[in-house]
Amino acid sequence: MLRAYDEKGGIGVYSRNIVAELLRLNDIHKNGRHEFVLYYRNEAHLGQFAGYVGVTERVIRGSNKVVWDQAAIPLACRRDQLDVLFHPKFTAPFLAPCPVVMTVHGADWFLPEQAVFYGRLDVQYIRAIMPLYFRKCAAVISVSQLTTDNFNAALRLPPDKVKTIYFAPARHFRRITDPATLQAVKAKYQLPDRFILTLTKRLGDGRKNLGQIFNAYAQYHQQTATSTALSAGEPHKLVIGGKDCHLFKAEYGIPDDGFGADILFPDWIDQQDLPAVYSLASLYLYPSNLEAFPIPITEAMACGTPIITSNVNGLMEIAGDAAVFVNPDDAAAIADAIGLVLSDGELKASLSARGLDRATHFTWDKCAQETMALLEDVVGGRDVD
Repeated sequence: MLRAYDEKGGIGVYSRNIVAELLRLNDIHKNGRHEFVLYYRNEAHLGQFAGYVGVTERVIRGSNKVVWDQAAIPLACRRDQLDVLFHPKFTAPFLAPCPVVMTVHGADWFLPEQAVFYGRLDVQYIRAIMPLYFRKCAAVISVSQLTTDNFNAALRLPPDKVKTIYFAPARHFRRITDPATLQAVKAKYQLPDRFILTLTKRLGDGRKNLGQIFNAYAQYHQQTATSTALSAGEPHKLVIGGKDCHLFKAEYGIPDDGFGADILFPDWIDQQDLPAVYSLASLYLYPSNLEAFPIPITEAMACGTPIITSNVNGLMEIAGDAAVFVNPDDAAAIADAIGLVLSDGELKASLSARGLDRATHFTWDKCAQETMALLEDVVGGRDVD
């Protein structure tokens, strides 16, 4: 079920990559052991996997997500006589005539400190419907151990109902050192020589803690600008990437002078350019309030970018020893961490090296292998060679 294929956030990244990696694993390593049927909502995706063994691509019509999930998809499953249905996002068709596996990307709605980032009716709906999805599913994939533990605690699930399978940044994420590539990307987005990077999205700024990022940057900027230390230099600029992020300037009352003059909004950054942007950045700042599997953290680690992130939820689990952790509610602590990392060359080098090492724990090869094994287990581990 690939209705999340067009999403730009982490779920979209996961959906696009997991289908490609499963087909790659099937095509290259198992010589077409299984047949795959890909259900799209967007016909623009038809034909992109035509060169793979045993792949059928279909467009399934549905007036909205509920109709698509709960009516159109069960009919398609029956027509195609599926052995198992996999949805990379957290819903399950109740009338599907075959076993269903879904992936959950956080248990936010069941945790009081995280549910506040959603509307009251949304929380009530998810708390009512999610247990039914779990009951329908033969197995559930979770993108972090924290998510697995939270769902097990909230729903009192049977043992082994949920399996943690980490995913990874796209394969092209790596440290870029080619001067020509770096210069081209720098010019394309008009990036400064020295900058702190953060990525966010419209309507997700509360979860990404953008207000505290601005507060912390203002404090860091003032501390650096007024420092008498010869090593302080000019403050690094702050680059906020994401579609329509320039609108944050007015919404957060960012001034045109002072620290505000050093905040830049290049808007959407293309996926193919992100590795170079991470590689150019002196620091990746991500004190998010709410993450299950923070894909930007894995991208930054793969590019060797030093990281400051929150000491809460999935951020600590994924970053491991490859980040400086801060209280996301403490702007002064975030500002101090920024100043520390940017002024300590040894710490920066250590964070970069630890990030590159930590990134090797998250690979699509491992994710695809574990996901394929789970899907095979659900249909009885049939040997079809």
